Amino acid sequence: MEANGKVLRYGDNIDTDVIIPARYLNSSDPNELAKHCMEDLDINFLEKLNKGDIVVADKNFGCGSSREHAPIAIKAAGVSCVIAKSFARIFYRNAINIGFPILECEEAVNDAKEGHELQVDFTTGVIKNITLGKEYKSQPFPDFMLKIMDNEGLINCVEKGLF
Repeated sequence: MEANGKVLRYGDNIDTDVIIPARYLNSSDPNELAKHCMEDLDINFLEKLNKGDIVVADKNFGCGSSREHAPIAIKAAGVSCVIAKSFARIFYRNAINIGFPILECEEAVNDAKEGHELQVDFTTGVIKNITLGKEYKSQPFPDFMLKIMDNEGLINCVEKGLF
């Protein structure tokens, strides 16, 4: 599994309330949630986003409430993955449960700037900053997490009898 895209860069403590504002939580439709992804943080987020782009953030991405809507909105908007220095634990688990890849790699985050081109290999954990010609090593996903991502989420894996 791989991702290739441009960097959309954000800072520390990006909470679930700005990833998907509470006023939109009356819907669980991924496409509807995607329409409002990040709008309270970056009103131009969807205009800047091309399918496959990569969100890069500093520490504590996904803090705040435990809503599963946050990773659903990001994934449905077309983001291929999020790379951060650290994630809130509940966000991390929610992302994996829906088959959305997120990686922690402080060095890659420190060097990544808005618009840089990245290539990510989820099997090896290698992150390449094509713009800078640099390579970084993140923790690769274990096989069971790759299986969840390949099957678009934990529920699909269970329904298929894979776990």
